[in-house]
Amino acid sequence: METLFSLLQAPQAGNSNVMWIMMIGLFAIMYFFMIRPQNKKQKELRNFRKSLEVGQSIITAGGIHGVIKEINDDFLVITIGDKVNVKIDVNSVFASAADASGK
Repeated sequence: METLFSLLQAPQAGNSNVMWIMMIGLFAIMYFFMIRPQNKKQKELRNFRKSLEVGQSIITAGGIHGVIKEINDDFLVITIGDKVNVKIDVNSVFASAADASGK
């Protein structure tokens, strides 16, 4: 019972400063190891999607490999086979097929 009362007491002033330093340090670690790399990856993908060109081989988020036939503001028309064209959203383009194959 005494342990419970000691835990419920207000923290000392010195402990409060250490707690703030630890929280700031934890946030800095999370930023540099989690948030910053994710933002960098999203920026690279956004720049890749802006640089798409007709005739470029791509891979969609669903795993469909195709060649860009037509580019519009919100969608692409890609050729995935002989006389088979598919209309997809620009945001579903995942990668360049040349990058994925290691060429």
